[in-house]
Amino acid sequence: MGKIAFVFPGQGSQTVGMGKSLADENENVLNLFKQADERLGYPLSQLIFEGPQEKLTQTMNAQPALLTTSMAVLEAFKQSGITADYVAGHSLGEYSALVAAGAISFTDGVYAVHKRGEFMEDAVPNGEGTMAAVLGMEREALQAITAKITESGHSVQLANLNSPGQIVISGTKQGVELAGVEAKTAGAKRVLPLEVSGPFHSQLMRPAADRLLSVLDEIKLQDASVPVIANVSATPITASGEIKEKLLQQLYSPVLWEDSVRKLLALGVDTFIEIGPGKVLSGLVKKVDRNVQLYAISDSKSIESTIEAIKEAAK
Repeated sequence: MGKIAFVFPGQGSQTVGMGKSLADENENVLNLFKQADERLGYPLSQLIFEGPQEKLTQTMNAQPALLTTSMAVLEAFKQSGITADYVAGHSLGEYSALVAAGAISFTDGVYAVHKRGEFMEDAVPNGEGTMAAVLGMEREALQAITAKITESGHSVQLANLNSPGQIVISGTKQGVELAGVEAKTAGAKRVLPLEVSGPFHSQLMRPAADRLLSVLDEIKLQDASVPVIANVSATPITASGEIKEKLLQQLYSPVLWEDSVRKLLALGVDTFIEIGPGKVLSGLVKKVDRNVQLYAISDSKSIESTIEAIKEAAK
């Protein structure tokens, strides 16, 4: 058996009720939700378990909610004794990966992503920035289009390089619209506007990075015990200084998810376990390599079947 990577989902995977069954069954899991409430000073767990969805989806709530739920699932999965050789997460999920690797404490992670969400919301007035998924286009061609439009005065950048043929662009409303039109003319299959509250991972997020620095200075960052594949470089990092630098860059740089998956494959990973709600990352990994072992865990049923399958494969 090859190496194992734990991967953690990002914003968009949140659903009301996530992690609730695990909290009902497991005292340690319930304690994590209580610790998150305490650190934030408001009942995040109630919002996660009962909603409403609109409030849960707000960036400053969705981010700590997803990190907490991913850590709750990981806590329940720990009993298996299955450990990761590498960890990675998509955007916000990188913080979950860092908590899993011991680089950030759980409560500091919850606090940091709550503030990160707040800063991302504040960076650009609502409605001025947006994102869109471009399907069926090579990154070089799309990069040339976004660079040309940015030069003409409408800022737009590549934001998420998710899988072959799926790239998200981000920037001003007009920049994203113009790039979408040009991408279609140049042969993109589809351009899908995304329901987001801001132009994440674009240059417009630089003000949020300046504010995030003070939060990262406030919390304790340690060296990671397991290499974390950084979103901005798709390379394994463990040193706390480098982690901080990459988290700041991550706010206004593209998430190199496809490259990160390829890096994990090159490092000998053949088993990916997605930890948290949904199966978004499993779908993206499959588009890069159909032959890897993929598991997505979010409740005790999926945890049990994954443990069985991995122990069977190891025989």
